Amino acid sequence: MTIETKELTALVTGASRGSATSISFDDQPIAAILGASVSSDRFTIGPALWGFGGVHGGLALALLTAAMRDRARGRILRHVSAQFKRPLRDELEIDVSEDGSGKTASWLSARAMAKGSAAVTASAVFAAAGSADAAPVSPPMPSVPPPADCPVFTIPPEFVPFARRTEVRPVGTARPFIGAAEPELTAWLRLVDDDLPLDEIRLMVLMDSLPPSYAAVLHAPVPIPTVMYSVTPGAGLATAASPWILLRARTGVASRDGWLDERLDAWGPDGQHLAAGEQLRIIATRR
Repeated sequence: MTIETKELTALVTGASRGSATSISFDDQPIAAILGASVSSDRFTIGPALWGFGGVHGGLALALLTAAMRDRARGRILRHVSAQFKRPLRDELEIDVSEDGSGKTASWLSARAMAKGSAAVTASAVFAAAGSADAAPVSPPMPSVPPPADCPVFTIPPEFVPFARRTEVRPVGTARPFIGAAEPELTAWLRLVDDDLPLDEIRLMVLMDSLPPSYAAVLHAPVPIPTVMYSVTPGAGLATAASPWILLRARTGVASRDGWLDERLDAWGPDGQHLAAGEQLRIIATRR
């Protein structure tokens, strides 16, 4: 389903950026939540939109990026990186700063503040369309069946409540927590309540919605939260026409004490490369 403009307006009526009005979200469509980040800077996001113990990381970065994009004066997102300092569970306030601007690029930063301190911070580079005639380079899309030919994989919502908002269709036999030989997962994903073509905001939500790739080599569920998450949009995103992405996630480095570096690539059904990403994760052990 898509959300009409009048519905979005109704959801954010009375709120404007910098106002004291707080908007609460829990079961509203993703489009309404993302759209509100440019209408207000104070939110309460309920448990239905949480990941590992707090607001879903991709959603948090998407809210910050949408707020920064609103200040970028029409420039295009080239790169964004977030640092997750603690789980977001309380009312949050988005604070955006312009750190510098030149003829070619603008540097912006944003913070999700909760209880007086920054829970999530992000920095981004926005730039005007370039005039260089460079040859594009991107990884080729793997040869895979279309989404309709792949089975649905249900992520337990009691483990990740936000999983109810996504449809995940794995490619191949790899699944989380099966003791596989390789720390890699590949799947088709889409947002179940939003059928609009992808933009960078929706894309970064989806790129954080596949279970951690390292989970494929484990035998039992364990939280593997994100500490840092970055996204670099690809050339194909500008012409994306589908809500689906094919996401390949692979852990390239894993230390003995549980720190993981994961690389991400996303393609559209037409084979165009949509974005590259990276996540720094930590295996959370209970003491």
